[in-house]
Amino acid sequence: MTWRAWESAPPRGAASVRVAQVWKGGRMIEALRDRLREVGFTVDAVFGLIGPDAHRALARNETTPARRATTDGSPLSTLVRLFQLQLDVPRGQVEQALPGLVEPLAAERLLAVDGDDVRALVDVRPYGDETHDWWVVADLTPGLDQRPVEVGPEHVLGISEASSSLAQLTVREPVARALDLGTGCGVQALHLSTHAREVVGTDVNPRALWMAGLTAELNDVGLDVRDGSLYEPVVGERFDLVATNPPFVVSPPSEERLVYRETAFPGDDVVRRVVTGAADHLVEGGRCQVLAAWVHDADLTWQERLGGWVAGTGLDAWVVQREVLDLPAYTEMWLADAGLRHVPDYPQHYARWLDWFAEQGIAAMGFGWISLHRTDREEPSVRLEEWPGAVTQPVADAVVEHERRVDALATGAVLDVAWRHAPGLLQESLSRPGAAEPERIVLHQDHGICRSRVADTVTAGLVGASDGDLTAAQILDALAVLLERDAEALRADYAPVVAELVQDGFLTPL
Repeated sequence: MTWRAWESAPPRGAASVRVAQVWKGGRMIEALRDRLREVGFTVDAVFGLIGPDAHRALARNETTPARRATTDGSPLSTLVRLFQLQLDVPRGQVEQALPGLVEPLAAERLLAVDGDDVRALVDVRPYGDETHDWWVVADLTPGLDQRPVEVGPEHVLGISEASSSLAQLTVREPVARALDLGTGCGVQALHLSTHAREVVGTDVNPRALWMAGLTAELNDVGLDVRDGSLYEPVVGERFDLVATNPPFVVSPPSEERLVYRETAFPGDDVVRRVVTGAADHLVEGGRCQVLAAWVHDADLTWQERLGGWVAGTGLDAWVVQREVLDLPAYTEMWLADAGLRHVPDYPQHYARWLDWFAEQGIAAMGFGWISLHRTDREEPSVRLEEWPGAVTQPVADAVVEHERRVDALATGAVLDVAWRHAPGLLQESLSRPGAAEPERIVLHQDHGICRSRVADTVTAGLVGASDGDLTAAQILDALAVLLERDAEALRADYAPVVAELVQDGFLTPL
């Protein structure tokens, strides 16, 4: 965060009260919302204004192409230059873009007026999904145009790759109550508001609470904002859905932590606490969906370690590790994030991180998602797997399909079910020129977790014939006749194969 952004910091402990009393009382937020709509300050409009090249450059924190595309003085260009490009803009242009709002916004320390120029003290960023146009209030993006990255401990991160990934992971079924644990600038709360009657957002950062409240007010979204760590603000309460991207950066202890990425808990204990505490806050059928990172240590596999977290919860769990970073790469990433890459003592910072990892017995860092589901079944289903390959979005669809398959397998009678092959499943046959039979058959999934599996003749025939009309046993019996095999032996041999095909999503229940 730059020094300018700190000028708008709210008083500690007064975040949610300030939003309710100042914004609602003055109706200024409603006027700002109406004006942003009139200007058409949306993701699509900004993309259309600056073009794909400038859009990609902004993703790399380079503003020059977007500057060149926003010189027409239009209200839309003015808002882009003011908030996203962080430029000093002539006051006359800002008054035209936000008529009657410059002084009130400056009084609330969202803008600063310096003579004939106006600058933004916070970022108001267009955001949306397939059916909604929103605006997110966060701190200014640090490090634009290769300027030094300066972030303070209470910096409030805006829209990030992690927040987008969590939004894609979260199941969007209608629910009564949803919890945005560690709400930050309120991105997840916006999504949750589309399918939850009540949304609670919590955070330990008073500045984040203030900005999440502004984001909610600006979008006319109801959000119950609460101050506190993890589940402390919701003791005794239960939810249909918990969505969280907790501050999961594992780093050496420091007196000045960046609250959006680090906690005072040791190692990855914040993630463990989210997982182990989830059951006490979920209704029957409720879900807790977590985007997180975890430690690889020298004594246990990551599956054994995370499996231990899940074991005592009684919840179904699907844990997918998407990436593993070696410690030098991990250290470089987060030192750069904190703006320390170009400081004179960078090598000392780097060495301190590696020394600390060695002391803690940390060998690497894993990233991925944890999806917990309260089914209250006698033997919870727990699957921990590594999948660095392709996935299709939203991954939430794959989560729901995984749960359906787990429920179907819970009966134990896999051969007595009329399965169907997954929609969009592809079969590839490889053979030498002139060969009568394929040498290799491969099944490919083209949605969700895009797995591939080598199949023998029986497996390929079974999957191909599974259209929901015949049970797996009936198909295997027919294949036994066709291939001149013993039907009983074929059933015994392929019952585990059918279970694997269902577990991996090649076969699904009706």
